[in-house]
Amino acid sequence: MNYIARASDEPVGGQQKKGSEVESFSGEQMLRIWVFAMIAVGLVAGIATGYFKARKIQPNGFKWKRFGVEALVAAFTLGVSGVVLGGLNTYLVKHGWIAFKTETPAFWQIAFEYALYFVLFDTWFYWLHRLMHIEPFYAWIHKLHHKSTSPNMLTTLSETPFEAFINGGFVPLFLTVFTVHDATAALILPTNIVMGVYVHSGYEFFPRWWNKSWATKWFITATFHDQHHRYFTGNFGGYTTVWDRLCGTMRPKFEADFDKLKARTATARTASADA
Repeated sequence: MNYIARASDEPVGGQQKKGSEVESFSGEQMLRIWVFAMIAVGLVAGIATGYFKARKIQPNGFKWKRFGVEALVAAFTLGVSGVVLGGLNTYLVKHGWIAFKTETPAFWQIAFEYALYFVLFDTWFYWLHRLMHIEPFYAWIHKLHHKSTSPNMLTTLSETPFEAFINGGFVPLFLTVFTVHDATAALILPTNIVMGVYVHSGYEFFPRWWNKSWATKWFITATFHDQHHRYFTGNFGGYTTVWDRLCGTMRPKFEADFDKLKARTATARTASADA
C-alpha cells in the first residue's frame, strides 16, 4: 500500500484527512524537490562547463573571507529587519491600512499596478541611494554595504538594518497608499528578490545587444550595479537606468565596458567549443 493511500485512511488530530489533501501536499513537495534539483543541476553544469566563469564580471573579485563576513552581516540584518518590517506589515494589515482587491482583475489592471510600483520604487531607490552616498549618511547607513567591491548574491543582504528599512520599507508604504489586486502584490516580492540577487550576482547574463536596443537599454544589468560597487559612485538606479541618464550619474564607460565583457564571454564560448 502506498503512502498516499495509507495517509488518507488515518485520522489526524481527531479528524479524517482526505486523500486529495495529502495528494496535493505530496505533489507540492515533489514540485519543490524537482525545482531545487533542477537549480542544483544547472549550477553544477554551469560551473563544470565554464558557463559562469565566462560571464564573471570581475574574474578575480570573489574573496571567501569577505563572503564569510557578509554571511554574518546578512543573518543579523535579515533577522532584525524581518522582525521589524514583518511586524509593521502585520500591524498595517490588521488595522486595515493595507488591503487588497480580491476580484479577478483584467490583465491591463495588473500591468498598470505593477508598472506603478516598478516606476515609484525605482524613483525611491535612486534618490535615497544618492542621499546615502552623502556624509554622514554614507558612514551611518551605506558604507557597510560597500565593503564588497566585487559583489555576490549574498551582498544583497549584507547591509545595515537602517538600509534594509529604507529599501524594504517601500513595499508596505506603497501598499498603504495604493490598494492593488492581490495578484499584483504577488508579483512585487519576487521582483524585489530576483532583481536584488541578480544585480549583485557578479555575473552578466544579459545579451550583448542589451544596451544597444532602445527597448531594453533602460533596464539595469548586473554589470551596471557591479560598477557602482567597484567605483563607489555613479549607477545609482535600482531597476532602471532612466534617472542615471537624466541626471548624468551613469558611468561614461559603462556601455563600453559591458560590450568588452560580452566580447570576452563570446571568446571564451568559442574557445570552449573548439576544445
